[in-house]
Amino acid sequence: MNSHSSDDDMVNENNLDGYKKVDQYNQEKIDRLSISYLGILKEIGEDTGREGLLKTPERVAKSMQFLTHGYDLDPKQILLSARFREDYQQMVIVKDIEIYSLCEHHLLPFFGKAHIAYIPDKYIVGLSKIPRIVDAFARRLQVQERLTTQIRDCIQETLNPLGVAVVIEAHHLCMQMRGVQKQNSVTTTSAFTGEFESDRTRSEFISLIGKRFS
Repeated sequence: MNSHSSDDDMVNENNLDGYKKVDQYNQEKIDRLSISYLGILKEIGEDTGREGLLKTPERVAKSMQFLTHGYDLDPKQILLSARFREDYQQMVIVKDIEIYSLCEHHLLPFFGKAHIAYIPDKYIVGLSKIPRIVDAFARRLQVQERLTTQIRDCIQETLNPLGVAVVIEAHHLCMQMRGVQKQNSVTTTSAFTGEFESDRTRSEFISLIGKRFS
């Protein structure tokens, strides 16, 4: 991807695992997207020549490319970059992982938190990699149900643990801004494998993600 520098760009910080939390732009794609967004502004009746909108097509094009940069990331490779052999077979939980994604039906944001656990079998993974694979899947056009199972399956297939648990709680602007316009609604999805399919282990996980530790 070719970098394009502007005042909106963040400092480039390329990590070895392929995860780039930066604004890197493919200028050819930005140019094509800008033309499309210019047409959209005209279609809704805006004056695209007024000062406040002169750079809006390019800004939105850059925003969309960043919000969907997950297509350029390999979540399995992110996990494999920090997979370590370890004799540990107890539950590992990373909770309250912030999620920001775009609903594929209306291109409106949904956002919330993910709670993820796995029980290792020979291999553990660097804890920072779990939020990173969440971001890799979330930064695509998504539905919450698929996002939940993609995270679960990626961890299960890459680490082959004794079990994986994923719970996502999210607010959807397609419900809050349009449609039924229910401002306080929260959607919860879950997906489990292995040991977490047993009532006892799953209940322990649900209990732990609900606790607040000082």
